[in-house]
Amino acid sequence: MSIEVQQPQPHDIVGDTVMVAGTAGGAFEANFNYRVTEGHDEVTGYFMAGDGIGGHGQFQVAVDVSGAAFTLHTAFVEVFHVSARDGSELDTQVVPIILGGLIVPGYDTYLEHVVSSGETLWGIAQTHYGNGSLHHRLLHANPAITNPNLIRVGDVIRVPRAL
Repeated sequence: MSIEVQQPQPHDIVGDTVMVAGTAGGAFEANFNYRVTEGHDEVTGYFMAGDGIGGHGQFQVAVDVSGAAFTLHTAFVEVFHVSARDGSELDTQVVPIILGGLIVPGYDTYLEHVVSSGETLWGIAQTHYGNGSLHHRLLHANPAITNPNLIRVGDVIRVPRAL
């Protein structure tokens, strides 16, 4: 059996509902499990996939994480199937995601800000949040930024927003 997670993509910013989609199968029909976790809490469930003749079928699952007691900004979507023989997890696919609600309370969406000459994360936070000291939100939403003092002209910064 095999699994391919097509959504979310690595480091997507998600809200209270995480859409998980892809293809899975290799059996007539099979049960697959999912888990969204950041190490302190998790939301789990299952779905069936397969095409009825041993091929692969598409799946889409809406996972409500609003009740989870997540504490970290980065979580992981894990999709796998369980061995009938010993209960072990097989063919696990793991996708890191960013929990928008832990960055900005009431997270709804994000804007893309293109860095101009002379801009800093502090200044971008000042522009979008009215407070430069909230620049840490930008760091959490953009894990590719490894040095906050080295953003470049043309970089696209995701700016999480609330309703």
